Amino acid sequence: MDELATRAAALVARRPGDARLRRVGTSRAGTPLWLLSVGHGSRQALVVAGPHANEPVGGATVLRLAERVLADPRWSEGSDATWNLLLCLDPDGSRRNEGWLSGPYTLGHYFRHFFRPGFLEQPEWLPDGAAAAALPETRALLALQDELRPFFQCSLHGVDVGGGFVELTRDLPGLDRRVAHTAARLGIPRELGAYDTLYWPGLGPAVYRIPPPRRGDRAAAITEAAVESTWFHPHRHGTVTAVVEAPMWGVAAVEDGSPSANPDAVLRTVSHTLRHDARTLERILARLRPHLPGSSAPGEPPAVTAPDAGAALPTALPPGARARPHANAPAPAVPPGVRPRPGDPAEAARLLAPVDDYLLICPGLADAWDPDVDAGTAAHPLPPLSTAHLATLRIAGRRLALRTAGLLHQVVTGAGRDPADVLPELDLLLDQWCADYRDGCGARWIPVGRQVEYQSRVVLSAFELAGQYASEGPRSGEPGWGTGTVVPMHRE
Repeated sequence: MDELATRAAALVARRPGDARLRRVGTSRAGTPLWLLSVGHGSRQALVVAGPHANEPVGGATVLRLAERVLADPRWSEGSDATWNLLLCLDPDGSRRNEGWLSGPYTLGHYFRHFFRPGFLEQPEWLPDGAAAAALPETRALLALQDELRPFFQCSLHGVDVGGGFVELTRDLPGLDRRVAHTAARLGIPRELGAYDTLYWPGLGPAVYRIPPPRRGDRAAAITEAAVESTWFHPHRHGTVTAVVEAPMWGVAAVEDGSPSANPDAVLRTVSHTLRHDARTLERILARLRPHLPGSSAPGEPPAVTAPDAGAALPTALPPGARARPHANAPAPAVPPGVRPRPGDPAEAARLLAPVDDYLLICPGLADAWDPDVDAGTAAHPLPPLSTAHLATLRIAGRRLALRTAGLLHQVVTGAGRDPADVLPELDLLLDQWCADYRDGCGARWIPVGRQVEYQSRVVLSAFELAGQYASEGPRSGEPGWGTGTVVPMHRE
């Protein structure tokens, strides 16, 4: 995190007439939110890095973009554009992932140091609408959007295992061809059946359209509703938003759009495996939780932060469930440079919040994917599935288990003791599940330089096409658009 700000400041010192750096907000832990602006055009472009704590590639991408804009006038003067590059939206969470950033770049090292906050503490969501945004990081981004009124916004994300793809709030015709060209040149697999977008309209291979939020909408995907977010907040200004996903470990099968010989057999395996893994992790958590300071008493109903996957969004909590604290009262963030104390209850709470969220959605996911479960009970029956779709579902199920195991591993190691004797089992599970990614799915590390080059080229392509769209004038609002309160769900 510190290196990002240092490198941005050095760039400004080198080109003070063309680049500026300003503080646009402060995180919960007091970390500055820095905006690097390049160029002096009248049209504003906004690029947001680091919205998810475990996806660091965006920070390097914004610096690469700044260098390219400075080196090539067509991206600034030639386009009458100013590039506004937010170095990191969630610096506190990103700092917690620094344990794996220096390598080795192995799956086991990554998942043992993985952190991403609970769903309600992810700053791109607006669970109660923009006016009630609780996180200071969210409020800073909303204020920036309203100040700049960008014609183009880009949110930089990373896929831990899988392939690259793009999500758009409006179609940018031709982007799919440019993504295909860039991916082929750099050896990046495209995700042709992205798990995030299972029920979303396709705009071309590996390019998908984000549904607009609607009051009371059902889940647009198994774990994701088309909820109100900072992606759609500047919609009224005519902004086109692109979410650019770049993979860290690539899997060739996610690019295989051929029909599957026996999709039901694959779905049975994936769903049964997810149920088994979730039950195993629930047993480990049940053994561990009584030993954690400030934890729930044994037998207390689990926390609920999102509706049961595959069901209509509820207006009330399920019977017997208790709500986790709302994002208006998140667990205190760890200030920069401060190491959590062993046995710190707040530290355990930060790690267990996403654990509870992941374990909550696993049963509904398994049922939604299982061909032997009555499809009539699901809010959204599965669409026709290609080999690529099935590969991403397998990866997604395993991802939930690995993230949960990695967080539980950190709960134990952070406490400095293992009174429930769960660490050996967690280590074994992490090793086995990472081996399945590596050997069963063929996951291969993509060098950071290639991740950055892929993401920056896709951003420039989307920027160029969005500029053409903006010159034609924004279209009217979307049918069914609403700005009322919505229920957040998990975005993977």
